[in-house]
Amino acid sequence: MTTQNHTLRLLALTSIGTLLATGALAQDSSYTYGGIAVGQSHGKSDASGMAASQIRGSVPPLTVIGLNRDDTDNAYRVFLGYQFNRNVGLEASFFDLGRFNYHATTSPAGTLDGQTKIQGGGLDVVGALPISENWSLLGRIGGQFAKTRNVFSGSGATFVSDPSPSARQFNYKVGAGLQYAFGPNFLMRGEAEQYRTRDGIGGNDRVQVFSLSIVVPFGAGAATHPAMKTAVYEPVAYAAPAAPASKPVPVAEAAPMAPVVAAAPLAPLPAPLPAPRRVSFSAESLFGFDQSTIRPEGKTALDTFARDVAGTQFDLIVVEGHADRVGTEAYNQTLSLQRAEAVKTYLVSAGGLDGAKITATGVGETQPTQAGDCKATLPKAELRTCLQPDRRVDVGVTGTR
Repeated sequence: MTTQNHTLRLLALTSIGTLLATGALAQDSSYTYGGIAVGQSHGKSDASGMAASQIRGSVPPLTVIGLNRDDTDNAYRVFLGYQFNRNVGLEASFFDLGRFNYHATTSPAGTLDGQTKIQGGGLDVVGALPISENWSLLGRIGGQFAKTRNVFSGSGATFVSDPSPSARQFNYKVGAGLQYAFGPNFLMRGEAEQYRTRDGIGGNDRVQVFSLSIVVPFGAGAATHPAMKTAVYEPVAYAAPAAPASKPVPVAEAAPMAPVVAAAPLAPLPAPLPAPRRVSFSAESLFGFDQSTIRPEGKTALDTFARDVAGTQFDLIVVEGHADRVGTEAYNQTLSLQRAEAVKTYLVSAGGLDGAKITATGVGETQPTQAGDCKATLPKAELRTCLQPDRRVDVGVTGTR
């Protein structure tokens, strides 16, 4: 096995293992998608062995003295898949790996021309590991059933023993690549794949394909990358100071008694602190799917909040991150804390608020608002929609004057 083949297999298998081990299954969505991949194929076949098999038994005996080969062609693949969640999908495909040609010269003088064509269908498990808001690493492993057709023709002293052998076999395929999401309904992939095949005379071959593909989710695909929604934002309200208490009326002097000294006026009562205010931002309005990086629409909502608070005196702002109950408790806790810290950092760096008066905490799935209403028996899409209010960031302001 060459170093290139070994690296390709190792990359694909490592990617799949990493993806299946990832706990990032919270707030997932499922959808159907389709697409087409176009690229270049490189065949790795035993052309000299096929040539020798065709001239074996010739009278007089023939020897191959020269061999020219063209192992590169165009390839395409059309596919239909189902994305179970952000990390794992199942994909069925039809592929055409192209045609590979070779030309052999023999002694006594003769020629042998051969062509190999490979078509088939496959079923792959496709894993995705997000590395940024738009980029994901891809890995795939699966099985494929391919039909290989060989065509041979000879001239001069060459006699072809079997002009059109063929083979059908189930075998494996692996691949790895990158995916970029231009939007919720349009993605592009760049991938390297390796197919294991069998030629018409019983030899084992390999075909490597390097391709670009377009992926189009159907219907619910937009849920994979939630569209930004307007933040659930309630402007902070401040109570007006209470009117000062009126001064007491001084006691008049009574004659002929000694004058009574007037009582000193009472100091006005301090204005009471307003009740703490809580502002709730939906997670989808601030962040990308399973991300803790604030999106542009989320920054706009936080800028509005920061302007309301910046001109006031406040004692404390508490930022709380919340998650729904889908996924592991540990993952939800980590994600909720990361999101709370991202909001705090933005309020300080972009909003100009005093970081010493802002705390950030993540409570994970421990404070749901929909726990009793969202039954676990609901279909996955309905359950995800029902639990949307649990995915949020709450900001509490206390001591504002």
